[in-house]
Amino acid sequence: MTTYRRIAALGSSYAAGPGIQPVVNRAAMRSGNNYAHVLARALGAELTDLTVSGATTSTVLDTPQRVGLVKFAPQILALPVDADLVLITAAGNDLEYLGSAVKLGVHFTLNRYTRGLLQRWIPADVPTATVEQQNKAAAGLARIVIEARSRAPEARVILVDYLPMVGDMTVPFMDVPFDNAVVDALAAIHDQLSRVFTDVAEQTGTDLAQASRFGRGHELGSPSPWIQPLQPVHRIASSFHPTADGMKAVATELLRIIGEPSR
Repeated sequence: MTTYRRIAALGSSYAAGPGIQPVVNRAAMRSGNNYAHVLARALGAELTDLTVSGATTSTVLDTPQRVGLVKFAPQILALPVDADLVLITAAGNDLEYLGSAVKLGVHFTLNRYTRGLLQRWIPADVPTATVEQQNKAAAGLARIVIEARSRAPEARVILVDYLPMVGDMTVPFMDVPFDNAVVDALAAIHDQLSRVFTDVAEQTGTDLAQASRFGRGHELGSPSPWIQPLQPVHRIASSFHPTADGMKAVATELLRIIGEPSR
């Protein structure tokens, strides 16, 4: 098995780990127990964690990202040239996956407090991801892989897709604050996002850790969910993101993958 000593992580909140202690970068909402940190500790490797919650493929590649008063340069610019393992989780925000879930969670919670008046006055928009959005997300994700290989030519690159938020055990208005139409819509976007990763992995010949598959049975409403529910206002940004157990599961899968030959 190849020994990895210099890991780098690129991506958005599903990689950064908002809501998981300890917080190592407050502006990025980056946890010291996200999957990259868990993996690095298991391997005794050095980690350059560049993940930022809210990142898109564009802000990973070439567009600065502003979070409050903090401005993050494009993540790829800080990728160490001597990295030997690069982990990538991005594109969810390109499809407005998490943003839609949080907004709708707040909407339906407020609707409950107004006894249904809000939904009558301002009906919730059921989220969709257009073909154009999916194509753009795939192109951006593929560019990240290509740029990572160019900047760190000796590195093995692994794509890590998204743990599922909702599933067959998710009960509307009980396990999540929204209705069945929104549950179905979010599941559809997750499926589209998973296909983006599968297509890019095939197109670029890149290994893929399919959290979308091994996370089945751990959605909201399951006996052991790997996703956080809607959080109070002061922790709202961590809503519908992986739990610490979810991050450990992703790290375990990555350990399995790196024990096998790369594609």
